[in-house]
Amino acid sequence: MYMRFFGLKQEPFSLAPDPRYLYMSKRHREALAHLLYGVGGGGGFVLLSGEIGAGKTTVCRCFLEQIPKRCNVAYIFNPKLTVLELVKSINDEFHIPAPKVRGHATVKTYVDALNDFLLRTHAVGQNNVLIIDEAQQLSAEVLEQLRLLTNLETNERKLLQIVLIGQPELRTMLERPDLEQLAQRVIARFHLKALTAKETEHYIRHRLSVAGMTRAIPFDRKALQRIHEISRGVPRRINLVCDRVMLGAYAHGKHAIDQAMVEKAGREVFGRMPNSTPPDRAPVARGTGVGIVIGAGLAVAVLAAFALYSGWRQGNAPTAVAVANPAPVAASAPASAATASAAAASHAAAASAPPATPTRASTSAAAAKPTAAPVAHRAAMTASAPH
Repeated sequence: MYMRFFGLKQEPFSLAPDPRYLYMSKRHREALAHLLYGVGGGGGFVLLSGEIGAGKTTVCRCFLEQIPKRCNVAYIFNPKLTVLELVKSINDEFHIPAPKVRGHATVKTYVDALNDFLLRTHAVGQNNVLIIDEAQQLSAEVLEQLRLLTNLETNERKLLQIVLIGQPELRTMLERPDLEQLAQRVIARFHLKALTAKETEHYIRHRLSVAGMTRAIPFDRKALQRIHEISRGVPRRINLVCDRVMLGAYAHGKHAIDQAMVEKAGREVFGRMPNSTPPDRAPVARGTGVGIVIGAGLAVAVLAAFALYSGWRQGNAPTAVAVANPAPVAASAPASAATASAAAASHAAAASAPPATPTRASTSAAAAKPTAAPVAHRAAMTASAPH
């Protein structure tokens, strides 16, 4: 609808896995290289995993376009099958005639027919590749049957190469102890991660260019950054946001797309704005919040302790003054100094008392002061008396 408005020949952000629109980031190139390596790897399993919408199927379609001509391919895109349904589907994909048997065909019947086909094609120099998409939906029983299919081999090499494509749960499945034998037959594995902010910008430019745009792209820098935050670098989510925001720009007759328009498109597509905080920063933010709460609690505790100490000190100070005051006015300077020293020592002793038991410390200080003050007074009178 908006193609002519923006000078495009095709829809740039279609969700169809068109290999022409595949943006070959460094990660996508490595994923494709793993698949191509698996074709000539001599049999076994090749594992390609990635988040939902990361571009696994598009990479697979690109792989199919580059696969050698003398290679037969069976592609299974609905893996929720029983063992019998699986081997029958594999034979159908390889165009193997259904075995003629009395009654119902068994798994062994289809496996024998598959083995004959693999031997005949191997004799004429052809390879055979089985690709299973959404492989995380395979049951353990079906995975075990796939492992047994890799036992079809000659003295030189295995006859069937199997490519498993699925979400991260697939990697978790292969870590199970009962699938250890299958995991040891994986000759290449790769996990396709999301795009970075710079790769997201290049991805958008690439798709617009393939769709026929010759002018400057309509997104400003802040809009591109916000698209990456909302989509978290997942290509399918990028397509959804960009398609919606370009449709909205067309509806309002705007050729330039800013951050506010991206925000609105994000709400329309996802219902609510996704959390744009990178997953690796979330624990830091939570830890910071906890630290602030703990720090505030410590500050309150320190203030409360200081208030208690101040009240306790003020409550005990008059006693020290009352005891030190009986010295006569005519007392000399040395006597006053001695009295002040005694009072300071008394206050120091009180301040050094343990804060956990203020009542006991106050009682001890009060008991010590009446004795210390008269002694200091008598010493001062003796020092000032004429000889």
